[in-house]
This record gives sequence, structure tokens and C-alpha cells, in this order.
Amino acid sequence: MSIPAEVESIPALRQLLPDADHVDVKVYEGELSLNEFIAGFLNFYPGWMKSLYRVRWAFVRLLGMAQRGIPPVPTLRPDAIPMRRGEKATFFTVEAAEADRYWLVCADEPHLAAYLGIVAQPLTATRRRFYVTTIVHYHQWTGLVYFNVIRPFHHLVVHSMARKALARTQPALG
Repeated sequence: MSIPAEVESIPALRQLLPDADHVDVKVYEGELSLNEFIAGFLNFYPGWMKSLYRVRWAFVRLLGMAQRGIPPVPTLRPDAIPMRRGEKATFFTVEAAEADRYWLVCADEPHLAAYLGIVAQPLTATRRRFYVTTIVHYHQWTGLVYFNVIRPFHHLVVHSMARKALARTQPALG
């Protein structure tokens, strides 16, 4: 896969690419800020996603792993997106961020580390192109098995979350 220059221009993302086991980049455009996109993206949590978490619970047990339960419904606001390294955003931990430019978070589990990077490229005063990047590093064989089973759902979930974020019409808070 060819990595867009906008993604490679972010050092924190670029350093994760060489030894990644999986990388995908999905591109979206919309009339909203990076923080509005992130909030809309992470707050999307329909019933079918909760059902996927229930199936995941059974699946990870078969692999000898644990799941801490079904994540609660997120309620992030655009003016309260965590931006400092180590801060939590749902089940992700912020790795690096720069206001209005990019946001990189990680869900690090015993079987794999999954990074979510969102890069905002200004197109006009209000319109941006968003590069939603997933980078996965397997820690052990269970990470490979786990991710390859959930991969089709991963694409569906990311696309649905991004479409929901773009459907947001409320202005930025603060």
C-alpha cells in the first residue's frame, strides 16, 4: 500500500510504519475541525458495535486472552479531546498530537498494539481532508490470528465511524 505523503509527514506516524504488520489509510473530506471529526468518530457506538464486542469477548477467550467488558458509550466533546501523551480517549491512550494537524492514539494489548492516527489536511478555510490511519504491530501469534479474523469488521467499523463523524453538523464548542 502506498502511504499518503500527509501521513508520512508526521514523524510519530512515520516511525511506526517500517515494521508494521498491517497498515491501512482511509481518506475522507468534510467541513469540520480535527477535534469535531475525532469526537464524532469516537462517539459512534451503535447497537451492532456493542454486539461485535460481545462476539469479540467469546473469541478472545478462545485465544486465551481477556476482555475487560463492553466499553461504555463514549461522550467526547470537540473542546475536550485529550491531546497530551498518556491521556485517555475511550480505550485508547494518546501517543502524540498537534492541534488542528494530527492525533495519534494506541490501544496496546498483550497480543497486539493498534494505533489510530488521524491527520487533518486543510483544503479551504473550513474544509479538511482526513487521513484515518490504522497501524498494527503483533506482539505474539494471537495478535496475527485475532486481527486477521476481525479485519473485515475493522474496515466496516472505521468507515462507519468516519461517515458518522462527517454527518455532524453542530459547530465546534469553545
